[in-house]
Amino acid sequence: MATATIERFSIEEFLERERNKDLLRFSTAGSVDDGKSTLIGRLLYDTQSVYEDQVRSIEGKGTTAPGQIDFALLTDGLRAEREQGITIDVAYRYFSTAKRKFIIADTPGHEQYTRNMATGASTADATVVLIDASKGVLVQSRRHAYIASLLRVRHVVVAVNKMDLIGYDESTFRAIEKDFRAVLARIAQNTGTAVDALFVPVSALAGDNVVHRTGSMPWYDGPSLLEVLESLPSSRTTQDEAFRFPVQRVVRPNHTFRGFAGQIASGNIRTGDAITVQPSGRTANIQRIVTWDGDLKEAHAPLSVTLVLDSEVDISRGDLITTAQSPAQVSSHVTGSVVWMDGHALEIGRKYLIKHTSHTAPAVVTTLEHRTNVATLEYGPAATLEMNDIGTVRLRLLRPMALDAYAENRTTGAFILIDPQTNGTVAAGMVTGIALSEQPDDAPDAWGHVTAGEREARWGHRGGVLELSGSSILINVIERSLFTIGVISARVNSESDPFLLHPSLLETLTSVQTQSGILTLLIRESDSDELIARVENESISVDASEPMRALSEVHQLLHRAGIFVSAERANL
Repeated sequence: MATATIERFSIEEFLERERNKDLLRFSTAGSVDDGKSTLIGRLLYDTQSVYEDQVRSIEGKGTTAPGQIDFALLTDGLRAEREQGITIDVAYRYFSTAKRKFIIADTPGHEQYTRNMATGASTADATVVLIDASKGVLVQSRRHAYIASLLRVRHVVVAVNKMDLIGYDESTFRAIEKDFRAVLARIAQNTGTAVDALFVPVSALAGDNVVHRTGSMPWYDGPSLLEVLESLPSSRTTQDEAFRFPVQRVVRPNHTFRGFAGQIASGNIRTGDAITVQPSGRTANIQRIVTWDGDLKEAHAPLSVTLVLDSEVDISRGDLITTAQSPAQVSSHVTGSVVWMDGHALEIGRKYLIKHTSHTAPAVVTTLEHRTNVATLEYGPAATLEMNDIGTVRLRLLRPMALDAYAENRTTGAFILIDPQTNGTVAAGMVTGIALSEQPDDAPDAWGHVTAGEREARWGHRGGVLELSGSSILINVIERSLFTIGVISARVNSESDPFLLHPSLLETLTSVQTQSGILTLLIRESDSDELIARVENESISVDASEPMRALSEVHQLLHRAGIFVSAERANL
């Protein structure tokens, strides 16, 4: 009689298999109510990554129909989240399949919590962007995709959710795919990050194409969302990059030991290697690599170790230890892309604190180069950045720092800006440019020449020529209104004798004033019953007997012509 062979379970073998699985970190992104939390809940449920008591605790609760499970409750744990049906904070979840391990950052879709989305995506290797099939591509979906690209997330999985609401219509899915591919291509062009995009039609509520492929969409023959996630390249390794070791603490337990503790951000180090301490530039060699379990001959990212040097070198928290062959760049002038996270707008010329790895120093935003219009993905001039705005700024650091471009190193290329009065984080930034030339702080041109962008940021308007023809009283009213809101203007009578005798003189004068950021009021007084205003090729005609309407029309004309660059003036 044959006997059945019962395979013996070995906990050691199981743990060894788990240790050998690679890891993928991914975040969710998209607009509010696109179904991100529901999708993650469904993913956890269908992969049997939740306990039965967790499922029982949410049965009959939430916003779904009776008899259905609200899978969003598996990730939305805050009371406010469950009451409002939205995600507020980043929820980190771990699950594992037979092929790999995953860490999910379920991020909020509401515009107010965009800063939390940026936090969740900062450590991600891939991003799952959800799009509601019934709504199409929304502005917040564009904003999240743009931030993910700024953070160098190269793999984007676009899950077109709620396909059940549109009857699993293929044409709608293809239209969304075409639209968002164009958006991603434009984002990649702006940020310099090539995006590998995959599109999957899903229904998180019904479970279609989340973990298992179903027959609801026979026209789709691609992989399910989980199959895509299992096939993406594993977590990026930083061991082959240049060695970077931000010093977090000087360890001095007794007079015989002095070490420098921290986590290796990238690369590897061996005993005997020559190192450079930045920004001081002092050099030494690695004598010991100390850990709790004993000394190592070699260490690599992301290990936390204590380095002991063979000579006495002045090193403190915030210094960066690199190999002598591949040092970072030391500079006081940095250009970076920032996501503004504070309710108070950016102030050009104000002193903030910049926190870079373990180093904190004062910094001044000297220039706002441009702001990104998330709806059109175009750059435009701006006077400031409001909450959730994305722009490029120039910073002057009041103490030099050792940095890398974010494209080369995500750790030493990232920074945050802090309000020194409230100690709150106001912006997250990625280094895009580092000025190598240094000047002493007391040099006359240490701040450089005043640029057109700086003038626009300070005054809230660009240089230009506003031609006004009409009653002198109404022209005076218009000039006074511009002066009241802070416009830097110069009044020029085009019929003055010098300009009539030398027409080129008027052209030269207005050109110089425009380049200097000044709005020239080129006036021609008359007794006409109408006011004619012109900026470049656009003109308006307004009844002079309605001064308030004339004021409003002139302000709107300046806005349309791009003279007014601040939202406040555009609304006056």
